[in-house]
Amino acid sequence: MNGHVKSMNFQQFMEQATTLLSLLLVMAVYSTRTVAASRNQQCGNPLQQTLKLSRLIQKETVDLIKTYKVSQGEMSELFCKVSVNNIPDPNISGMETSEKIVSIYTHLQDFLPHFNRVYDQQTDLQSSTSPLLTELNNVRARSINLAAHINNLYQSLFPNVPVPEPAGRPTTLPPPQNVFQQKVYGCVVLKTYKELLLNVSRELRILKSKMCTRRIQKKHFF
Repeated sequence: MNGHVKSMNFQQFMEQATTLLSLLLVMAVYSTRTVAASRNQQCGNPLQQTLKLSRLIQKETVDLIKTYKVSQGEMSELFCKVSVNNIPDPNISGMETSEKIVSIYTHLQDFLPHFNRVYDQQTDLQSSTSPLLTELNNVRARSINLAAHINNLYQSLFPNVPVPEPAGRPTTLPPPQNVFQQKVYGCVVLKTYKELLLNVSRELRILKSKMCTRRIQKKHFF
């Protein structure tokens, strides 16, 4: 009798253990798929939109530089080749993903006052119907939108951690300039900003490759 009872108890124990093991396996699979789904959102939503917008602005900036040169008259090809001080660095810094995204955001913010200065200067130099003013305004507006997208991307990857704002770092704008200096300054600002956008698009492509590769690997594993 005791042997029979022990056999039944052992059988019940094994059934419970099997049930518990199955439950743990289901929970593990669900947890991993939840992470994969999160990666899928990061890969497909804010990241894709931000990369698409950066490419659009990059293309528009190339067209803007062409329009700028045409509108400046003689010697316009030489304007972009002159060295100008206090233009923001177009290179992205940082080792970690979070540092690079913050660097992108900070650079976009640094360029905005220079864009505003170029727009104000060209408003004085161009007619009110000049296509240059329209293109400058469009790129400036999209750049503000891109900075907002970068902020959203950072929040999606690092929830509840705000993008660090530069602490008391004033943007250095040039002193009053003559007409020639204004034309040179505007061309160099646009050329350097185009370089920044190239770097931004490259960093976003690298991030997309990392995020989407992880998602595909997990999907194939299951």
